[in-house]
Amino acid sequence: METEVIKYKLQKFFEGESSLEDEQILQNYFRSDLVDPQLLMYRTLFTGLEKMTKTEPHASGERLMDFIIEYEQREKIRYRRFWQIVTAMAAALLIALLATPFNHEKNWEDTYSDPDQAYVAAVNTLQFVAGKYQEGMARLQPVQKLNQAYKPMTKSLDLLNKGFQEMQKFENLNEKLNREKQ
Repeated sequence: METEVIKYKLQKFFEGESSLEDEQILQNYFRSDLVDPQLLMYRTLFTGLEKMTKTEPHASGERLMDFIIEYEQREKIRYRRFWQIVTAMAAALLIALLATPFNHEKNWEDTYSDPDQAYVAAVNTLQFVAGKYQEGMARLQPVQKLNQAYKPMTKSLDLLNKGFQEMQKFENLNEKLNREKQ
């Protein structure tokens, strides 16, 4: 039962809802030799937090701020370099495009001399494209069925979530009753 209480206090700790008393209980628990094997991974976190608060309360905060500022500077430099490279590539591409000779006097010739033939060819091409589009849309019909099947599942998941929330309320009540008994 103690493991369940510790798990509950850990959950509150990671959600930022724990009290100082809860945190002290967690530190005492992880300092002891009776830590559940499932929870051993949190031992270093709490022993480290304890060492930080005991040794240098203000210096650790300053070191953390220094680290954050240094990290932000590195990110700014990285993004600045990225944009310098992108800009250089864009400039090189623009210069290459401007340097290539263009023949502005190109005379375009029509493929069809008769406008009726051009119209028939355009209609045939558009009908071909429309047929391919309809084939593609027909293949998407199963996706619409999946979307329809997904809706009842979300309702069931919402109901399941509500059940878990109710169970959490019972666990909280059980926790309070256990504290009152002690």
